[in-house]
Amino acid sequence: MLRPFISKKEVPKKESKKSRDTDTETHTEKPTCMDNVFRKFAKLVFGEKHESKKIIVKGKVVLMKKNLLDFNDLGASVLDRAHEFFGQHISIQFVSATHADGGSSDKKLKGKLGEPAILEDWISTITPLTAAESTYEVTFDWSEEMGLPGAFIVKNLHHSQFYLMTLTLDDVPGYGEVHFVCNSWVYPVENYTKNRVFFTNKAYLPDETPELLRYYRDQELEILRGNGTGMLEEWDRVYDYALYNDLGDPDDKKNVRPVIGGSSEYPYPRRGRTGRKPTKSDPKTESRLLLIESYKIYVPRDERFGHLKRSDFLSYGLEAILKFLLPEFQSLTDATLDEFDNFEDFMKLYNGGIKLPEGPVLETILKDIPLQVVKELIRSDGEGLSRYSIPKVIEADPLAWSTDEEFAREMVAGLNPVVIKLLKEFPPTSNLDEKLYGDQTSSIRSHHIEEHLDGVDVQEVLKANRLFILDHHDSLMPYVRRLNETSSKIYATRTLLLLQTDGTLKPIAIELSLPHPDGDHLGAINKVCTPAKDGVEAAIWKLAKTYVTVNDSGVHQLISHWLNTHACIEPFIIATNRQLSVLHPIYKLLHPHFRDTMNINASARVVLINAGGILERTFFTGPYSIEICSKIYKNWVFPNQALPKDLILRGLAVEDADSRHGLRLLIEDYPYAVDGLEIWSAIKAWVEDYCKFYYKDDNMVQNDAELQSWWKEVREEGHGDLKDETWWPTVSSVQDLIENCTIIIWVSSALHAAVNFGQYPYAGYPPNRPTLTRRLIPEPNNTLEYKELEEDPQKFFLKTVTPQLQSLISVSLIEILSRHTSDEIYLGQRECPGWTMDAEPLKAFEKFGERLKEIEERIVKMNEDERLKNRYGPAKVRYTLLMPSSEEGLTGRGIPNSVSI
Repeated sequence: MLRPFISKKEVPKKESKKSRDTDTETHTEKPTCMDNVFRKFAKLVFGEKHESKKIIVKGKVVLMKKNLLDFNDLGASVLDRAHEFFGQHISIQFVSATHADGGSSDKKLKGKLGEPAILEDWISTITPLTAAESTYEVTFDWSEEMGLPGAFIVKNLHHSQFYLMTLTLDDVPGYGEVHFVCNSWVYPVENYTKNRVFFTNKAYLPDETPELLRYYRDQELEILRGNGTGMLEEWDRVYDYALYNDLGDPDDKKNVRPVIGGSSEYPYPRRGRTGRKPTKSDPKTESRLLLIESYKIYVPRDERFGHLKRSDFLSYGLEAILKFLLPEFQSLTDATLDEFDNFEDFMKLYNGGIKLPEGPVLETILKDIPLQVVKELIRSDGEGLSRYSIPKVIEADPLAWSTDEEFAREMVAGLNPVVIKLLKEFPPTSNLDEKLYGDQTSSIRSHHIEEHLDGVDVQEVLKANRLFILDHHDSLMPYVRRLNETSSKIYATRTLLLLQTDGTLKPIAIELSLPHPDGDHLGAINKVCTPAKDGVEAAIWKLAKTYVTVNDSGVHQLISHWLNTHACIEPFIIATNRQLSVLHPIYKLLHPHFRDTMNINASARVVLINAGGILERTFFTGPYSIEICSKIYKNWVFPNQALPKDLILRGLAVEDADSRHGLRLLIEDYPYAVDGLEIWSAIKAWVEDYCKFYYKDDNMVQNDAELQSWWKEVREEGHGDLKDETWWPTVSSVQDLIENCTIIIWVSSALHAAVNFGQYPYAGYPPNRPTLTRRLIPEPNNTLEYKELEEDPQKFFLKTVTPQLQSLISVSLIEILSRHTSDEIYLGQRECPGWTMDAEPLKAFEKFGERLKEIEERIVKMNEDERLKNRYGPAKVRYTLLMPSSEEGLTGRGIPNSVSI
């Protein structure tokens, strides 16, 4: 428990000079001789009865010690006990929100400091093997002069950090229970130049903050902003901006990449600054960490994965690596190394299974891997590592994925349902600069598609809003020539689809485009393919669908997933922590939706999107991946990320006051939009209830200095390359605030869930979602390849799509990315039930949770309605990606609060 701090070792010997010199409040000031004389005189004149009455206040502290999951520092627990034994404790000191400190040495208005107390029973509390909470009794000598505690200072004189979760006082005189939600790592005092301060979990607008806490509120923000210099260490709490200048390696010619962000040529959102040294060859490029040291990449400590998630990642990673390696060893005996010989080879991925080795090797593994990891690896049936799960797309019918119906259905209910658009003019046109790229108008004409229009004229179906397009032409065409000079061979594609009377889509034409061989300015060379069931035409149609799927796989991973959720949200996270105090109501609203995002993004920069990383190795975009991403970011518009606005812009919906949510969908059975609008409306209603509790009128929004600084920094720093765009919304009204916060929450939660957790169910079977193609469709005069296509279309297909090595890497990766970890927190949930002291927001949040349950029940009923064919399809994969809740693992459902994986 805690008792009054009376240790003689109040100033630890190991404390740095920097800390002593720069922090005027780091240590309790001892009374001077004159102070004692004055107190004696006061007692003589006024008597003892006028001294503040001392009482006892009890409560509890909940924290997690650094434990054995931190296998890089197994001696931490022993050393902490040694520090405790020698009098180097953990102390807590309260700051009053109602009584001023008249003796402040720097003459600043601050709350009165209570008597410090120390945590005494650390030695007797056993450190758990796995992540677990430890609870400590708290006893304070309390003075009436303390009043209401609004904050507390914690000082850690131990060897290692601990995770402080909550501090609760049971019965503060005159105020009752006082609760502090901390959820933060506290490092030893020598690592800080300012005190670690935590506030009660009541929200305050800046000008409503108790006067005595404002100094601490402002100081916290200064600490979090840092000074913009130096390499950041793991205990630093600094949030700052940097360009994507750490993806390439200018010291290695194969891995030279341009700096992304900070220029009109390569605009991009900002990422978190690490401050690592520049490379030798290029001072503008930040040096990279070795892969084995990737865990050391700087992310503010409170943004790093928790114990459970980190161990889950280790177990999933180890499992995936072993699954990947075993087929590679087996492939050495194959006739065609690095190729799938037939479709049966794919099924071996799901019918095998890997047993852990018995004997000394297994004993070594069990000894060296933390318990939580072992729990994930060892199956109860003794089979060791499980085989790859059978992806949903082939679970019911191994061949349904190849049908035209499933190909089209996945555009509205698959893992990338955010690209398809209404076709508004025929033939399709291009927005590419004609001076640079010539005439890029489509070559699809009426005679190509008339036989597939059910006897209706092209202009009639166009006017009836029945023609749709999946258009990857403009985004990829500027790079096709360069990409085809690599091992990849692709086309830029346009796919036309007809909305049928049963609500499903039918592909009716695919255009495959290449740049003119004599120069981009001469336009495109186009090949138009239409559905066929027999002969070489059927094989070509299947290949055409494959090139479309490859385009879509790259755009999905680079744009829909990475850019539009991961990368574009990170600046909001940084700005929120730099400009909005933890006391700010909007900070409390948004903070859960930022959990783990900076950590997963930092990891992606090390192993996924970097030069030579997994994405470059497995997707057709190769070394141009992030460069292509940058070009498309030029067209990113924040307000258009709102689901209703997005649907209207893509022509998938029109405003209609009589329709649910005020929108009428042109494809009524569009699962992503139907479920998404339910989730969007629920989020917006919750945000509206919350914001209107704190902001009674527009003036309060306009006069909120922190809020205005936050939005200004998002625009001018976080998304600084687009700061001059006229589409940026203001935060001038309560309604502005509601709309902007709703978009942030939607993107962080539901949009990310919709484009992430369908990866394994659909792409876990590589033929359904190949990531690259290695050759183009041969012309009839190319006798060898064309003859192969005629005689053995399956072999030609397998030698065209992603080879075995890249497929196995891709499947291993997306299996990890599609899983929910054991500590996931979903939309409508909070890490701590008492996350705010304000009753009305808690009630509104409870209402939000109930509405999400109702939405989930509605989705279940729609999925059982056989009339809604797009919710089920030939592959019999129900649309569950926007069902709010989930269990741990590969579920294909669930909306986490944040971009957490």
